[in-house]
Amino acid sequence: MSMYDIRNSAESSDELDIYIYSDIDNCWWDDSCMSANKFRKELEKHKDAKQINLYINSMGGSVSEGVTIYNQIRRHSAKVTAYIDGFACSIASVIPMAADEVVMGENTMLMIHNPWTITWGNAKDLRKTAEDLDKVRDGCIIPAYKARCGDKLSDEKLIELLDNETFLTAAECLEYGLCDRVVTITKDEKKTEAENKVKEAMDHAKTGFMENFAERFGVMVAKAKK
Repeated sequence: MSMYDIRNSAESSDELDIYIYSDIDNCWWDDSCMSANKFRKELEKHKDAKQINLYINSMGGSVSEGVTIYNQIRRHSAKVTAYIDGFACSIASVIPMAADEVVMGENTMLMIHNPWTITWGNAKDLRKTAEDLDKVRDGCIIPAYKARCGDKLSDEKLIELLDNETFLTAAECLEYGLCDRVVTITKDEKKTEAENKVKEAMDHAKTGFMENFAERFGVMVAKAKK
């Protein structure tokens, strides 16, 4: 499996699992990156998906690529549940804000900060770059966070967190409205979940076998009557 991965769930063709375990960038030289164009092409193959499970463990990357992925998710008709599996940093913390529900493990984190870039030029050029970065923050980054957290996080507090390049625990994200649930999976729950998946797979195989057998038996009866 690549560091990014998009696949149908084994349980249902209506359910789509998306893993972003990589940098987010338009890396034509590195196939492991998740780009907005790759994301678009794969979503187009699954326009009828009813449920999308988005799993994230990424240090971030390109703002333009991440914001585009954010909007692609928001446009999709499926219900989207984002699971933070490890770290969701920088623009990777913005993408799950597009989901209908954000779920964090109790030991996972978000890191939020102001956008940055590398530039050069004279004083006028540098002031222009600083102004542009403020516009990116105010026009792209802050609205994504605020759309999820609403009144739980004031504009002033959010800007303070961005200015300080803040790592947020799952509990802090829940307090600020940046996630909806914090979960802990025990060994017993893992065992039960695994057993349920095995049972579902066996039931599915049994149903498929019986349907196939009934169809073949019907053909045999029809031929016998002839």
